[in-house]
Amino acid sequence: MTTQHIETLIIGAGQAGLSTAYHLRRMDRPMLIVDRNARIGDNWRGHYDSLRLYTPAKYSGLPGLPFPADPWYFPGKDDVADYLEEYARTFDLPVRTNTAVDRLSTDAAGRFVASLGADTLTCDNVVVATGTFGRSPNVPEFADQLAPGIRQLHSSQYRGPHQLDDGPVLVVGASHSGTDIAYELAADRTTMLVGRDCGQIPVRWDSPALHLVLPVLRFVWRHVLTRRTPMGRKEMAAVRAHGGPMIRVKRSDLADRGVRRLTTRIAGVRNGLPVAADGSVLDVRNVIWCTGFRQKFDWIDLPVLDQDGWPEEYRGVVRNQPGLYFCGLSFQFSFGSMLFFGVGRDAEYVARRVAERSGIRQVA
Repeated sequence: MTTQHIETLIIGAGQAGLSTAYHLRRMDRPMLIVDRNARIGDNWRGHYDSLRLYTPAKYSGLPGLPFPADPWYFPGKDDVADYLEEYARTFDLPVRTNTAVDRLSTDAAGRFVASLGADTLTCDNVVVATGTFGRSPNVPEFADQLAPGIRQLHSSQYRGPHQLDDGPVLVVGASHSGTDIAYELAADRTTMLVGRDCGQIPVRWDSPALHLVLPVLRFVWRHVLTRRTPMGRKEMAAVRAHGGPMIRVKRSDLADRGVRRLTTRIAGVRNGLPVAADGSVLDVRNVIWCTGFRQKFDWIDLPVLDQDGWPEEYRGVVRNQPGLYFCGLSFQFSFGSMLFFGVGRDAEYVARRVAERSGIRQVA
């Protein structure tokens, strides 16, 4: 058992954690990043095979390092994972992999105490950068009542059509990942997509018009849809509860592939089959739950969460727990916070607050 002290602990070596470390390094503040995965980028490597970023390489670089690809190339999940590894290597960021934080609390002196198995870290500041929407799959309680012969996967387990059994498939959840997966599966099997319509981006991602429209969208996502505007706060509530809009796949794409679309919800199970809220019994052999994730911060032994499990923060700063910060959250400041081009600004804001506090404590 060992105990070590570090000025700032960053939990999570994804794009948010690495960007925060980059800015802290530029401010000459020491830090340590820990990540439960064996390799930087493994969260991205675990996504479904056909996943690509929703922004091209031109808008997908983190602070200080452009994405190494043609500007209008949409990077795949493995491209992103390799880029994150290279990012940490380029800036010599201190990352300790295979390291999970079991508990975060404070001691009598007001320092944070992170339990890492048998080891302990004490720190003046903690930045939690564990994911945009959380890492715990959100699957309805009645899922285990489906017939044993129905193949079930959460979107975090789905890699490609080869995983499914023969027969129709039901995709539950119609945000961007659900529509992507439904569109892919409908190429060679009967596919139903159930879930509320979350809207769609009004331009095709393979259209030359994207070159003109995307800069406008980027401005709106960064500067208009923010937590400072009524429109932004309304969008924040919708996105955090239901996910983002359809981005690459459009309603017309789903219709062209024959996807049966129900804008209701799955309400339960009857005779081992899923039942929609309108009473329709859906005779399927596969179910993919694209129902998102839950923020699960039960390892944080501090009173910093609201009734929905989200941290009570503004721009990542937890006012009632000085020294505790979050980075990489959905709508941390704007709609763009969920995208690569928005992470750097959020990370810099958090890093500046950390550096200010650390400087004050050092002088004291």
